Amino acid sequence: MARGCLQGVKYLMFAFNLLFWLGGCGILGVGIWLAATQGNFATLSSSFPSLSAANLLIVAGTFVMAIGFVGCIGAIKENKCLLLTFFVLLLLVFLLETSLAILFFAYTDKIDRYAQQDLKKGLHLYGTPGNVGLTNAWSIIQTDFRCCGVSSYTDWFEVYNATRVPDSCCLEFSESCGLHAPGTWWKAPCYETVKVWLQENLLAVGVFGLCTALVQILGLTFAMTMYCQVVKADTYCA
Repeated sequence: MARGCLQGVKYLMFAFNLLFWLGGCGILGVGIWLAATQGNFATLSSSFPSLSAANLLIVAGTFVMAIGFVGCIGAIKENKCLLLTFFVLLLLVFLLETSLAILFFAYTDKIDRYAQQDLKKGLHLYGTPGNVGLTNAWSIIQTDFRCCGVSSYTDWFEVYNATRVPDSCCLEFSESCGLHAPGTWWKAPCYETVKVWLQENLLAVGVFGLCTALVQILGLTFAMTMYCQVVKADTYCA
């Protein structure tokens, strides 16, 4: 009876981790594709220049693949050590995500202030040598969200030491349009505009976060159930 239960959990565990591993492959593939095709697009942050979408996806995809691989081998080999390793790694990820979510909601105001300060600091790197990624990122954000600057379009005045903005701030793009009158520029602040957009899509973000948490809890349940079944089977055989 114990052996039959073990076999059932084994195949469920293997199927789950195979999907987990394939998901990691997909995330890694998207990250590599972004790095290859959008290599010049980087983070807006001056403090964390390597925190780009491509790098985050590559790291996340590699980590998910590694965890899925450990789970697959542990399930197919019925190896207690690998199953426990998978459980511990997945539990650490789950606890880390939960802690970050709690800290984010607890210190939202402080995070807001720090983020705006860091973004304004990054504006001074716009258009400078070696910062093509940051330059492209600001151009895309301002064009797509029809905004200008972090908290105001006047943020750019300090950068240029003049009454001008990047051409990506213009209502109608043209060469050197950022030198024209303020009436030809977007007035909405980018930080608040993007924040409002995220709030409007909060439901989708929440559903994604909930699904991710449920998948992780399911993985933890499978791993611990199979671990216990292996222990019972070994005890029975002994």
